[in-house]
Amino acid sequence: MSEVVIKTSSKEETRKLGLLIASNLQRGDVILLKGDLGAGKTTLVGGVAEGLNVKEDVISPTFNIMKCYFKGTIPLYHIDAYRLENQNIEIGLDEYIEGDGVCFIEWPVFIEKLIPEDNLVVTLKNIGGDNREITISSDSANFDRLISSIKEAFHD
Repeated sequence: MSEVVIKTSSKEETRKLGLLIASNLQRGDVILLKGDLGAGKTTLVGGVAEGLNVKEDVISPTFNIMKCYFKGTIPLYHIDAYRLENQNIEIGLDEYIEGDGVCFIEWPVFIEKLIPEDNLVVTLKNIGGDNREITISSDSANFDRLISSIKEAFHD
């Protein structure tokens, strides 16, 4: 397993981390976002979207379940599975998770059977104010380069 733990102290730093993540993403990548409400998951995805040249504002997909951003370098799919707990998850999400873009999934525990084994896990923890402790990990060698680039950028 490859892992890095970093701390950000503002929304801007969390967005900058998203920019760095975006520069290492490829079509088909699946990123699982874990963290309590307000932990900064959507802020991070906003930075990723900026890095993928998405011009639209990224908003939480909580009430829509999924937001798609097609007008960037590659498509960005942002799923919030929170409202799918104990629901029928056969609603076509797998087409996006296994699609031609990158897919970020909040509350992946509620759609576990749709999650591919090859994924990156980003866990955000609010440690007070705008301070976040962010753990990025993967069992897949496909994400070693991404994790290494984050280590280099945040651990001078």
